[in-house]
Amino acid sequence: MDDATNLASDPRTRVAEFLARFGRERNLNLPPLGEDGVGMIQRGTAVVTIHVLAEKSVLLLLSRVVKAPKLDEAKARRLLTLSFVETGDAAFAIHPQTGDVYLRILRGLEHLDYEEFEDIVHSIAKTADHWDDKLAAELAAEPA
Repeated sequence: MDDATNLASDPRTRVAEFLARFGRERNLNLPPLGEDGVGMIQRGTAVVTIHVLAEKSVLLLLSRVVKAPKLDEAKARRLLTLSFVETGDAAFAIHPQTGDVYLRILRGLEHLDYEEFEDIVHSIAKTADHWDDKLAAELAAEPA
C-alpha cells in the first residue's frame, strides 16, 4: 500500500481533508482539524465541533444549543419530541457534567465519504441555528 492509500485510510486524515474541502468550496477560512481530531465550523449562531474518535471508529458532531436549562418533565418531553420529529439526523442530548443541551450526530467512520460528511455537517448546523434561540426562549435559558 502506498503513502496516499495509507493517508486516505487514516480517519483523522480523511476527515481533515473533508473539512478543508468543505471550507474551500464555501470560501471559508476554517481552522484545520487539530491533532486531537477536533475541528470547528460556524453557521449563523451555531458552532459545530467535529470530533474524530478514531479509537471508536466514530465521527461525533456536537453543537451546544442551550446552556444548562432547568428542565421539568414537560420541557424534557418537549426536547425528546423535537428529537423525534424535528431534528433530522441530529438528536438533542444533555451533557452529563454541565447540563447544557446539545444537538449531536454520531456516524461510523467506515465508508464515510465527503458527500455524507457535507450532508451531516450541513444538517446539524442548520438545525442548531434554527433551534438555539427558539429553545433558549422556550426553556427560559441562556442561549449557547
